[in-house]
Amino acid sequence: MTDMVQATTAPAAVRVSDTYRWTQLAIGVAAMVMIANYQYGWTFFVPDIQKKFGWDRASIQWAFTLFVLFETWLVPIEGWFVDKYGPRLVVLVGGILCAMGWAINAEATSLNGYYFGMIVAGIGAGGVYGTCVGNALKWFPDKRGLAAGITAAGFGAGSALTVAPIQAMIKDSGFQTTFLYFGLGQGIIIVLLAFFLFAPKTGQVPAVIQNANVIQSRRNYQPTEVIRQPIFWLMYFMFVIVGAGGLMVTANLKPIAVDWKVDAIPVTLIGMTMTAVTFASSVVLVTGIRRLFITRVAMSVSVRFAGVVNLSPN
Repeated sequence: MTDMVQATTAPAAVRVSDTYRWTQLAIGVAAMVMIANYQYGWTFFVPDIQKKFGWDRASIQWAFTLFVLFETWLVPIEGWFVDKYGPRLVVLVGGILCAMGWAINAEATSLNGYYFGMIVAGIGAGGVYGTCVGNALKWFPDKRGLAAGITAAGFGAGSALTVAPIQAMIKDSGFQTTFLYFGLGQGIIIVLLAFFLFAPKTGQVPAVIQNANVIQSRRNYQPTEVIRQPIFWLMYFMFVIVGAGGLMVTANLKPIAVDWKVDAIPVTLIGMTMTAVTFASSVVLVTGIRRLFITRVAMSVSVRFAGVVNLSPN
């Protein structure tokens, strides 16, 4: 007598509705909006930190440098955690770290304290950023450029909504209180959003669409293969030089305006009046719109053409 063993395979998941996919995208965008201030809002705190403690500006700005390094260079590791444990856990931990980072800044009385706080916030923001962009691509394999552009736009334009409130709170309650309340508020919202974030299962989303207008490889490369390709390092170099210019301006916008005594000059545009530094900071909204446009061009027309159009600061 022989035993017959039949192999069974789990059935593919049922295709989800487009409404559900757009809901997942919206959750990711909301999380991106919440982390935007950790990068774009830092500049408003620098003059007050310098005034209170008397440190030179270059030493203070090392905190922002450390934030950017830990926000970006750890994303590959965070991506590995997403693949292994799912997006919910990584975004949840990222939200906690973001809140902790600015809470540390609220209590810091030394440069090392600010350095540590910004490192913690950078790790958290990087985890949220990388997870949300990657998850958007997974949910929309048929609209990758659009999904990535909308998600990145949330980060680029997110801080435009809170530029005025942050400056008002710094003026009325002090920069340390602002660090605490905005840090905890944004971090808590990210944590709550994480509970509703999921990765798609096999069969839940459409198949990847190949665009004849966009030159693509015929196979997927492993990470070790990618880093051996010259085109990878060319693209990486382009990202570094363009991003560095934009980030230098982002970090020093308010201090430069204060030095030139133009930070409080009123500017009126389309019937709205705001101070010069608030207006300049709100222009980051254009960055968000640009990201949406560029990713759309890259996926629909040409990656090379999109790269040429996108040669502007972050």
